[in-house]
Amino acid sequence: MSSKAALVFRVAAVAEAFSWAGLLIGMILKYGFHTSHEGGVPVLGMVHGVIFVLYVITSLSVFKPLGWRPKTLLLALLASIPPLFTWWFETWALRTGKLDGPQRQIYGGTGLFAKTPVSA
Repeated sequence: MSSKAALVFRVAAVAEAFSWAGLLIGMILKYGFHTSHEGGVPVLGMVHGVIFVLYVITSLSVFKPLGWRPKTLLLALLASIPPLFTWWFETWALRTGKLDGPQRQIYGGTGLFAKTPVSA
């Protein structure tokens, strides 16, 4: 179960980062070059807003299955505010075993990838 939760979280985190990047590029094109048309800002803004909400819901949903402490959840939620920080958080969480879930003790810290327990 936790590997599915981790996969869903990772997709949501990267999608949120890409939607932020797309919105920033659209805003730079609109306001930086003073174009007279809206460009994609309204559409990109709506897409980013929807993905942002999905990221927050996903973070709250995977909190227990992945065995996160409240501090980790708070960090995940705060990462959604600055541009591209969800990608940084996802990378950090993967590297530190936060996406392994409670099985990390059984699988030696690689519960996201291992299929059989590591023998002692």
